[in-house]
Amino acid sequence: MAKTVIDNLGWLVVTVLTIFFDPLVQGINRILRGKVIIGLLWIITGGVFGIGWIIDIITMLIHKDITFLA
Repeated sequence: MAKTVIDNLGWLVVTVLTIFFDPLVQGINRILRGKVIIGLLWIITGGVFGIGWIIDIITMLIHKDITFLA
């Protein structure tokens, strides 16, 4: 999997971005990884109606390298 700019940011910065701007940041991250349809869906639906947003916040806080629909 190709590394993106978001992968190179520090853990604290990514956690803050996830908490406040997850649908936009993670949607763009998914688009940059080549998953254009999932990325656009993520942005348009607000992180799949908030469910994916909550899952991303939890996985960031427990330091797991997984994201919902990544």
